[in-house]
Amino acid sequence: MNSKEKELLRLLEKDGRISVEKLSKMLDVSTEEVVGMIHKLEKAKVILGYSAIIDWNKVNETETVTAMIDVKVTPKRGVGFNEVAERIYRFKEVKALYLMSGTYDLSVVIEGKTMSEIARFVSEKLSTLDSVLSTTTHFQLKKYKHDGVVFEDRDEDHRIVVSP
Repeated sequence: MNSKEKELLRLLEKDGRISVEKLSKMLDVSTEEVVGMIHKLEKAKVILGYSAIIDWNKVNETETVTAMIDVKVTPKRGVGFNEVAERIYRFKEVKALYLMSGTYDLSVVIEGKTMSEIARFVSEKLSTLDSVLSTTTHFQLKKYKHDGVVFEDRDEDHRIVVSP
């Protein structure tokens, strides 16, 4: 992968809606080259998709509960954590799954309509898997920043700083 492709990825990661024309100018290449690079990176599954970051708290009737679940598992011989991770990420409730270092092996991010729905997911689906030894669930109370985007509307304080 060349430096132009890496820079293209950085730009698209920051703003997936940036126009090909603007990308062309920023990268100092033709629009055809940008289109070709994007196609190549999508085909190679380097670019997996494009998404918008939404502040769902500002949308009526969209209350959801997000939980981060620390999971301790027994890895399987020959496949390690991959097999149990695949079984977990196939659940529709799972939004993200990470292999972690430290006390717990996996970190699972799920969304549900209520805390009870998340509790049912943990007790009926996640903790019943053979390899799962224990879970610890943390509920998200407020989102301040996600993927580099600050969620809080803060009015700037325009007062002059006075110091002695």
